[in-house]
Amino acid sequence: MKIFDITILWIHITPSYYWLMYALGFLLWYYIIKSRKIISEKILDDLLMYIVIAVVLGWRIGYIIFYNLNYYVANPLDIFKVWEWWMSFHWWVIWVIIAMIVFSKKYNISFYKLGDQITLVLPIGLWLGRIWNYLNKELLGFSNYYWPLNINWRFPSPLIEMLLEWIILFLILNYLYIKKKDSFKPWQIASLFLIFYWIFRIIIEAFFREPDANIWYILNYFTLWEIYSLPMIIIWIILFIKLKNEK
Repeated sequence: MKIFDITILWIHITPSYYWLMYALGFLLWYYIIKSRKIISEKILDDLLMYIVIAVVLGWRIGYIIFYNLNYYVANPLDIFKVWEWWMSFHWWVIWVIIAMIVFSKKYNISFYKLGDQITLVLPIGLWLGRIWNYLNKELLGFSNYYWPLNINWRFPSPLIEMLLEWIILFLILNYLYIKKKDSFKPWQIASLFLIFYWIFRIIIEAFFREPDANIWYILNYFTLWEIYSLPMIIIWIILFIKLKNEK
């Protein structure tokens, strides 16, 4: 849904509430990290730029390659239609990790500790995005849903995702970090975030939400998103255990 639609000279401007939610997510992330004084404010501005670029490029390139490559090969100019962007969570996570590695080397900061701080606040942006998915009637679940107003509608799966990503991924992980951080090694919190996120998303995809039109089923049951997610879960569980066993 657009906030407004205006053309100035030859430039067409149509900002959406969806992008507004992500902008708010980035701003909240910035001020929370700033308040915790993890890194200096000067390099925090640089880190924000790294993260924003990684997220935007990552989700666009990932969506094109993994979900709709045939279409964009046939319509290459549509790659630049930024108002029609869709997300690929897997791919922008990889890009953010790469951006963090580059940033950490540039400023000689612990990559693992930085990863924990970023993932502790990341659920805020996901939470805001899910609110807008619901308000805009996107990513809804199966039809014939009547509760609570006895209206034949679709199951509001974004609300379930919002609760999981907010309550579990933000409140619990931040509780563990603040109250029991001595029990965790650097990057274990980040690993927990990624493990739980993908587990919850697989549950949502399997039981509460119809896949997008371009995300087809494998073997008549598993969605393409779930197939991509399984190796991610395995990788982060192995990394979590490995870090835990390190002396």
